[in-house]
Amino acid sequence: MRRRAFLSFQQDTTRQAPVASPRAGQGDVGTLFNPDVAGRPRAPTVEGDNDALVRNTELKLQCTCGCTLDIFTCRTTDFTCTYSPALHREVVALFAEGKTSEQVIAAFVDKYGEKILMAPKPEGFNIAGYVVPGAAILIVGGIVAWVIRRRVRRSAEDAAEQALAPLPPAATGTDAELERLNRELAEMEK
Repeated sequence: MRRRAFLSFQQDTTRQAPVASPRAGQGDVGTLFNPDVAGRPRAPTVEGDNDALVRNTELKLQCTCGCTLDIFTCRTTDFTCTYSPALHREVVALFAEGKTSEQVIAAFVDKYGEKILMAPKPEGFNIAGYVVPGAAILIVGGIVAWVIRRRVRRSAEDAAEQALAPLPPAATGTDAELERLNRELAEMEK
């Protein structure tokens, strides 16, 4: 093939329009090829779903699915959970009845027990859960600081003792002993 024919062949192939899928671009955004893979359908979001008061209340209540997340985080991140949407609907229904955030939390505690709370109420034995960890950290930190200070002080005292310690007396011996020592040192060097 000649060079000119090759270049004209290249130009022809670049002019072709891309082939689109027959399903692409249908509707406003397009359609999903298999809608069943997207998960179960969810109810459309209404105005009260994203209310700040509802969100703040849900952040204080734990989801009952076992994930240890609060209701708001579970329903907005785990789309397989069936518990958090139901709990969210309960919260919205209680607010629709005119209840305050504290009353909603109290209703949930009455229904599910105190385990529904993300943090225990600071009363009775629960206060230990707030005080003991901080006290333990302070005590352990104090012990570590005391041990470090003691070791530093001891090493400084040892260094001062070595600096002030008198030098060992010079070796004294007879001329015969010194001559024998020199001979043995000379033999070791050989």
